[in-house]
Amino acid sequence: MNLRIQNIFLLGMLVSSTAVFSQIKEEKLILDRKREPEVKKIEKKKTSVEAEKNYPPKEKKTQDSLNLKYNITNVPAASDFKTSTIQGEDISPKFDASYQDNYFQIGMGNFGKILADGNISTTLENDIQVGADLHFLSTKGLTKEYDWTSKQNTGNFGLYLNSYGDKGKINVNADYGLNDYNYYGIYALKPASDIDIKQKTNRFKVNGYYDFYSNEILNDIRIKSSFLGDQFDAKETQAEILLNLAKHGVELPVNDMMFNADLGINLETVKSEFSLLNENSSNFLNATLSPKMTFFKGKSYLMIGSDFSFLNAKNSNNILAEEVKNNKTYWFPKAELQFAATDEFKFYAGVEGGLKMNTYANMLEENPYLVSDQELRATETKYKGYIGLRGDVSQMIKYDVSAGYGKMNDIMFFRANGLFNDAFTLDRAPYDFANTFSAVYDNGTVSEVKGTLQFFPLANLVLDAEMYFAKYDLDNYEHIYNKPLLHASLGGKYFLLGKKLHLGAKAIFGSDKTTNSFSFTESGTSPNLFVSEENTDDKVGGFADLNLSAEYKVHKNFSIFALGNNLLNTNYQTFKGYKVLGAQFLGGVKISF
Repeated sequence: MNLRIQNIFLLGMLVSSTAVFSQIKEEKLILDRKREPEVKKIEKKKTSVEAEKNYPPKEKKTQDSLNLKYNITNVPAASDFKTSTIQGEDISPKFDASYQDNYFQIGMGNFGKILADGNISTTLENDIQVGADLHFLSTKGLTKEYDWTSKQNTGNFGLYLNSYGDKGKINVNADYGLNDYNYYGIYALKPASDIDIKQKTNRFKVNGYYDFYSNEILNDIRIKSSFLGDQFDAKETQAEILLNLAKHGVELPVNDMMFNADLGINLETVKSEFSLLNENSSNFLNATLSPKMTFFKGKSYLMIGSDFSFLNAKNSNNILAEEVKNNKTYWFPKAELQFAATDEFKFYAGVEGGLKMNTYANMLEENPYLVSDQELRATETKYKGYIGLRGDVSQMIKYDVSAGYGKMNDIMFFRANGLFNDAFTLDRAPYDFANTFSAVYDNGTVSEVKGTLQFFPLANLVLDAEMYFAKYDLDNYEHIYNKPLLHASLGGKYFLLGKKLHLGAKAIFGSDKTTNSFSFTESGTSPNLFVSEENTDDKVGGFADLNLSAEYKVHKNFSIFALGNNLLNTNYQTFKGYKVLGAQFLGGVKISF
């Protein structure tokens, strides 16, 4: 009886604490995260190499302990929701502490939602594991909000291989992704219900990773490649190879100090071609050398390094008379000092910089409503200084709070497009209703404050919180568009009844975003034209989103699950004109075999 009362009390605490923060963003589903922060995985899905019983050896553990990051970027909190907005970015509801082999699940819900998800694998001779992973989500969209279609289908199919050898482990995976959706965010015109606003992207990726058990010289090597195409004949090819050379665990004759030496070699190429409008094309080759030295004693360390990058860029479009070529060499500082007073209080400070390649494929992951013609540049972080405090309190509380300030060139953000054709007609291309966005760039500074917290009050209860604040000061634009000033979340996972019942909750908050927008009137001249007026200080309102989920294992091979997304039932907007689904309910079954 007391156990039942305790379970009811803890469940109530989890739901009520989440409801306090229920003024929040995008509808999201729970994804698995391990209890401890993860280190350098090449994929977050099942395609990752599983931990081997006797791996890593002692010297590998030493290296990984120095690479642990508790910041918001590469250690998400214990629950990670993926958006289930109308654009269909959600993932399957997996609740276990580790990913499960050999299962299939299917679910249905309102808004015409259909979810199918599965994984199958087998182990061959010599401990070689092969498998396949499938995910599909479909929704009819907001049929009552828009006269035109807003439905979407998205899916992924992957094959993978994991193998453990005498000297290292290997992972190879291939993945095909489809996103079939519509540019439905029309706010300034009133077209007919049967207009064509369709967009579709296909992306194929192949990745390989080999990790040597020993850190003697050759540490690990990664190869990545992808090809993307879309409805409007855009084509983008990416390839990257990363090689890490290392000599770790060198004992120094000074107060039990140790020394690590590393050299990272990275070669990346991106080729993009567009067939619409200005017909932009880009060809980038970026080579980077990253030497660093780390001196450490216990959990305190000093890391000193640099990044040397050489970027070869070629850009052209149908406006330029010829191809523009640019070769430039960069140097970026890299250093970090951590003083571990205790496990509970670790003070750190550092400086970093680098180049980030802005590709069409990566842009679409952040904003799928881009017109299929983009100018691509690399964002340069000249320097970013930061200071913070992190710690682990009795294995119950993990936290990281930091603040930083940096100088950047070619900061990328998204600006709304007006009409490409000014003719007074509604017979238009799918992207020509002021319903798309283009990347723009500016130089400036950024001030950041970020924090993460994980709390493990019980063995079967995990609570987490995240917060990220970023203020940009640009040289040319008065505002940065479509980036919130503040983003925060609060969530939890609770397992009870002998782990037969899994409960999850997540509340997400985002502040207002500044954007530009357009209004149109008929010119009255002959021939008739649209006359546009641009508002450069429009607002996309902040959001509040509450999500709950549950799974009950009826039998060891059979489970039922239920998901509730955007339970506050608000049609907030991700971008101008793009409302998300209201309150969503999805239920289904999972069969394990």
